[in-house]
Amino acid sequence: MRLILKILVAPIIVVLTLFVWICSGLLYCSSFILGLAGTVLGILAVLVLLTGAVTNGIIVLVMAFLVSPFGIPMAAAWLIGKIQDLRYAIQDRVYG
Repeated sequence: MRLILKILVAPIIVVLTLFVWICSGLLYCSSFILGLAGTVLGILAVLVLLTGAVTNGIIVLVMAFLVSPFGIPMAAAWLIGKIQDLRYAIQDRVYG
């Protein structure tokens, strides 16, 4: 019975492993690009704040935070970590 379970779970572990690898690569590339965009938006937000449009400056600052490495990329990294935790939990439970 345990052998059948190991055989059935093996493809799920392989799929989760490949999914995490692909998502990690995409996250690495997108974090670099979004980091550059966050820098540009941050500079733009400071310029908008200096012109006196405080509301628009705050909106651009929030957008800069979301695309910075501490915003959306960090949430994606957390989600990838949870998927990897799920893979390890399944693997530990089935394979001992």
